[in-house]
Amino acid sequence: MNEQGLYQIGEVAERVGLSLRTLRYYEEMGLVAPSERSPGGFRLYDDADIARAAFIKQLKPLDFTLEQIRELLEIRQRLADSAGAIEDLDLAERLQMFITAAEESSRALMEQSQAANALAAELRRLRRQAKTRSSARG
Repeated sequence: MNEQGLYQIGEVAERVGLSLRTLRYYEEMGLVAPSERSPGGFRLYDDADIARAAFIKQLKPLDFTLEQIRELLEIRQRLADSAGAIEDLDLAERLQMFITAAEESSRALMEQSQAANALAAELRRLRRQAKTRSSARG
């Protein structure tokens, strides 16, 4: 971080847990942009830029498309600009659509997690069984 509270792309990548390549890709797609550039041309991000990148990262496991992410970022910005008030019915409906999609993705991810946990338990059981058989032979 420099004296103006700005971070270079590597620092942002580390803080958010994304690769440099992913951050650059998000920039190419217009999802995130550095607030400034240094005199040497380095990307410089502020805390709001970092929060935006972290928000995008949260959306990726939910299988939102880039267009959906872009739309959700727009909704989020409109809500921030209006101090959180939803007076536009279309905006409220669009936001509800994303809430429903996130809830459905969350349920699907929980089911996948449960299946993975069941598989891991079965594999541990098989390993214990194999060790017991090996010990009995040896």
